Amino acid sequence: MLATIQHNSQKYQIDLTKPIDISIALSASEKNVNAWYIGKPKIKPVKQGSWIGRVTKGSSVNFNNIKFNPHSHGTHTECVGHITKEFHSVNQNLKQFFFLAEVITVVPEKFGDDAVVSKKQLQFALGNKKRGAIVIRTLPNTNEKFSKKYSHTNPPYLLEEAAIYLKEKEVQHLLIDLPSVDKEKDHGKLLSHNAFWNTDSKIRFDATITELIFVPNTVEDGTYFLNLQMASIENDASPSKPILYEILNG
Repeated sequence: MLATIQHNSQKYQIDLTKPIDISIALSASEKNVNAWYIGKPKIKPVKQGSWIGRVTKGSSVNFNNIKFNPHSHGTHTECVGHITKEFHSVNQNLKQFFFLAEVITVVPEKFGDDAVVSKKQLQFALGNKKRGAIVIRTLPNTNEKFSKKYSHTNPPYLLEEAAIYLKEKEVQHLLIDLPSVDKEKDHGKLLSHNAFWNTDSKIRFDATITELIFVPNTVEDGTYFLNLQMASIENDASPSKPILYEILNG
C-alpha cells in the first residue's frame, strides 16, 4: 500500500504496510522499563463482589484496570504542561501527526561526571536540514533499553545549548531514547525542557517531547516520515506510539 505525500514542493512515497514502530510497550512486569522512583505498572482484573473480570475466572470478558505513569513506564509524548503551573493537555496541543523527521545517532559525550548530547553533535548530524521532528538514538543501543531501571543511574541527557539549537532550528517534535532530556537530579531546573518549549518568552505550545523510545539498530540514520500516534488522554503527557516510514524515493 503505497502513499504519496507532498511536503512543501516535494513529493515523497512511503509504504504504509512497512511501519517501523519505535515505541516501548507497557506490561505489568518487573522487566518493564522504569524511571522516576516508582514501582512497576499494574494490570489487574476488576473485582465486584464475587465477579472477577477475567475469562479464566468465569467472566465472559477480560476487563482490566491499568495503573501506570506515562513518564515512568514506557514511550510517552509530553507538552509544555509537564512543567507549567497552568494546565496544558498534550491531547489539545498536538493536533498534527505526520512530520518529516530525521533519525540521528549520537554517542553521548563525557561532561564532568555526566554523559550528554551536545549542540556540536546535533549540528554535525543535522547540518542545514530543516525537519519538523528529530529522532535521537543514543549509543550503546541494546535491548536493555526495554527493561532498564533508570532511577538513580544519572542517565545521559541533552545540554541546554542542544535544546536551544533545536528550538532555533524550529524542530517541533523531539524524540529520544532516554527517560528525560534533562539531568536526572538537577534540583528542578529542567533546563532543556524549558529551553525547547521557550518558557521564558513565547511558549511553543505545539511542540512536544517524546521520551523512552527505542530505534532498532536496523534503522539507518536519515530522513523518514513520522506518524506520532498518542492515546487521547487529557494530561500533560500520554503514552504514545511513534511510527517511522522509510522514504522510497529519497
